[in-house]
Amino acid sequence: MWRVSIHPEWVVAPAGGEAHPLPELLPLLTAIQDSGSIADAARMTSMSYRRAWGMLRRFETAFGLPLVIKTRGQGTRLSALAERLLWADRRVAARLSPTLQSLSSELEGELEALLAPARASLRIHASHGFAVAALVEALGRQNVPVELKYRSSTEAVAALARGECDLAGFHVAEGAFQKASVEPYLAWLDARRHVLIHLAHRTQGLFVASGNPKGVRAVEDLARTDLRFVNRQFGSGTRVLIDLLLARAGIDPSRVAGYENTEFTHAAVAAYIASGMADVGFGLETAARRFGLDFVALLRERYFFASEASAIGKPLLRHVVTLLKSAELRTVIDALPGYEGRIAGSVIGFKEAFGAGGGPASAAPRR
Repeated sequence: MWRVSIHPEWVVAPAGGEAHPLPELLPLLTAIQDSGSIADAARMTSMSYRRAWGMLRRFETAFGLPLVIKTRGQGTRLSALAERLLWADRRVAARLSPTLQSLSSELEGELEALLAPARASLRIHASHGFAVAALVEALGRQNVPVELKYRSSTEAVAALARGECDLAGFHVAEGAFQKASVEPYLAWLDARRHVLIHLAHRTQGLFVASGNPKGVRAVEDLARTDLRFVNRQFGSGTRVLIDLLLARAGIDPSRVAGYENTEFTHAAVAAYIASGMADVGFGLETAARRFGLDFVALLRERYFFASEASAIGKPLLRHVVTLLKSAELRTVIDALPGYEGRIAGSVIGFKEAFGAGGGPASAAPRR
């Protein structure tokens, strides 16, 4: 089985001037940030001290500003410019990683079809999530070919109804918002034709800077004029939840400063706030913790894979269910902040998942 890996790479250049690629500089700056020493950073990035200094000086000359600040007795720290470059790189990675993972998976599928045409791939269309990534990584370690497409929850279940995938990942709020958050999927999922595989419980809430300097405590705070919000894109399951929370609080979205500013992943929202471009966002606790943010929990939800009931006993899906029930993968899911994998792999029907009237018992999916 062949692996394809695609990583973002960016360059900076003055208008009409020489381009300056950043692939070597950014790891060096990260190492300086972590170690507080150019000499240690050079060793951490496997380059000589002379080369590291030369690279720093070359970029400082190009930018016309320092990248590092040396203080006697206190080591070396990054300048504001260097910190901004690192945050920009983290935002690039957070925004593009799911897209690049999907593209890598598609290319792997094309290679697999040419090199091993008799071997079937598992087709997963899913809303992006950290437990989904953990499952795909586990399948990869077992050499199970996967064609993964990250897309909105609604797009994923629509693809399943059209026969374009084997598993469609989507998430549904628990409690008062369950019925409303299920509603967008009912046009596509049919209780007579589809079953659900439980992946994880997870927690969504507000992202704020470390220490919560602006004292954000609840959704009602989003109407404050001193807060800048960063949203998720229209059509995402998380955007549905944001809108439900605002409606319950009686807040018109037009009153939320930054409501129209959107990012396509939980990590991208977290990176946006961590870089100081917004004060508050909404998403998964895992993303907040990975970017050093504080988190205000608001609700818990369940993440499911929907599949054809007739396919659940076939080898590929049977293998997925077995893997999800394994202690190894459940431990990985439990280790994700805000996630719980205790009942991962449970196969249930719509009535069991959502109660009477909570599933599309008589609905026929659109074609």
